[in-house]
Amino acid sequence: MNVALFPDVVVNGETIPSAAVAAEAQNHTGPRDKPGIAWRKAAQALAIRALLLQEARRRGLVPDPMELAPGRFETDEEALIRALLDEALTIAPVTEETVRDEWAKDPARYRSAPLWDVSHILCACDPRDNEERAAAEARATALLAKLDGDAKGFAAAARESDCGSKASGGHLGQLGPGDTVPEFEAALRKLDEGGVSPAPVLSRHGWHIIRLNAIAPGQVLPYEAVRPKIAQALEKAAWARASRDFIETLAAGATIEGASLAPI
Repeated sequence: MNVALFPDVVVNGETIPSAAVAAEAQNHTGPRDKPGIAWRKAAQALAIRALLLQEARRRGLVPDPMELAPGRFETDEEALIRALLDEALTIAPVTEETVRDEWAKDPARYRSAPLWDVSHILCACDPRDNEERAAAEARATALLAKLDGDAKGFAAAARESDCGSKASGGHLGQLGPGDTVPEFEAALRKLDEGGVSPAPVLSRHGWHIIRLNAIAPGQVLPYEAVRPKIAQALEKAAWARASRDFIETLAAGATIEGASLAPI
């Protein structure tokens, strides 16, 4: 990213150098062909941080860093922002009625984790090696083209897998959320029972051909089991709304150059 193409951010006369925005941009996502999006997100985040710190200092707040983990403490700036939000925001308690109303909208949303019975064929490679990755993908694509579509045909093709599961026809057994790498699980969730991934799926281990043999949907959980989770989600949403409203109030009375607080 060419920093010279992007301006400094100025919040109420306080300058945030473009170099600082460039460093912050590494923490934000954006399309590779549109680096300006990550930059705008970074500029917005730093502008909001500056607004909050200016308000905390205006109120005379003093940082009192909390211990986040053994030996790891907040920075003074993080402590100031936390103290400001604690002082400025008033969040109405989540009532039992509110929680129950949220649950009643669709009780089926709250289920235990599903179980997937899965088989796969692995064409192993180091994804960082372009030549090796391409060769493994070609091999996986050729194997996929030979599949009959049924479990028996899949098990036969799995003899060529690079995974130890080839001894059992590629069968991995029953898996739940978090039991596999994210790329594998994301592809698995898109399959219908008995379905095979339409194209090889790349993970850190190589290219996978995935078959969802069967699925056991999670059971709907009783209200009492999910009540704490719903209450926590409602409190978090209320806090986020109140924080957004507070920042908008600060921004309305501020002079900001080089950044926009509009949604990106």
